[in-house]
Amino acid sequence: MGVDRPHSVKLGVTSDTCQRMPMDVNGKIAVVTGAASGIGLGMARAFTGAGMSVVLADIEQAPLDEATAELTAAGHQVISVPTDVSDLAEIQALAAAAMDHFGAVHVLCNNAGVGTSGPVGQTSIEDWRWTLAIDLWGPIYGVETFLPLIEQSGGGHINSTASMAGLYAGASLGAYNVAKHGVVALMASLERDLRMAGSSVRASVLCPGPINTNIVESERNRPADSAAQHIETEAGGKFWSILTRTLATGMDPDEVGRLVLGAVERDEFWVLTHPEMAEVVSRQHDAMMGERRLTR
Repeated sequence: MGVDRPHSVKLGVTSDTCQRMPMDVNGKIAVVTGAASGIGLGMARAFTGAGMSVVLADIEQAPLDEATAELTAAGHQVISVPTDVSDLAEIQALAAAAMDHFGAVHVLCNNAGVGTSGPVGQTSIEDWRWTLAIDLWGPIYGVETFLPLIEQSGGGHINSTASMAGLYAGASLGAYNVAKHGVVALMASLERDLRMAGSSVRASVLCPGPINTNIVESERNRPADSAAQHIETEAGGKFWSILTRTLATGMDPDEVGRLVLGAVERDEFWVLTHPEMAEVVSRQHDAMMGERRLTR
């Protein structure tokens, strides 16, 4: 992108001493990946409702066109850019399109994600590659590409969608757990680095619980040669069946979008849709510090 990133570091500035930086989002520009449906569309609706212009990115052209038409008909300033987040060149093209059209980027939401189930040891290498390429490398590419542009635009915010699976690694979801733990680590590292550098950019991580999205159908966008290498397991099938039923009655994605908007405005790092679910993390911590065991 040809933009130099500032490297000045203000010694002594840490996450403990840095003040929160409330953000007025009205008139700002946001880029949202996975924006054609689910949480991504919820974010786009919340952002445009708050007076932002939005670049919608998604791998599915038809739903992307529908989302763009909906927001445009409501009088909002949006453009759409078909994007495969697992491809760095496409992320760079997304950034170029955003800058060409709006001249700035203030908020990035790395939201595109997929999921597949299966125990570790019974997960194909291709399942690992596909999941990590989208769920972890996608946010890495997004941060590396957009951070200098957001700094250049005067500051802003980067949010990435992880999951409660990024805080607690349950059974039969190995590849997804690893990817989402990586996203949490990426954003925590980024936020601390930004604060230490005195940057005008802030970061946050979304850790949703059950949300009514179609992530259980994410293999619809998987290349055929990759999908053919998925390993079906009894444990994975049972988990996916339970997950499908759970998500069907989950939180409305539009509500999640409003939570993310609030986190951006108030400079909050943790975005939890179901804070009560964090209790399993507390129990795991207690077991680690007490009996040095892993909870079930």
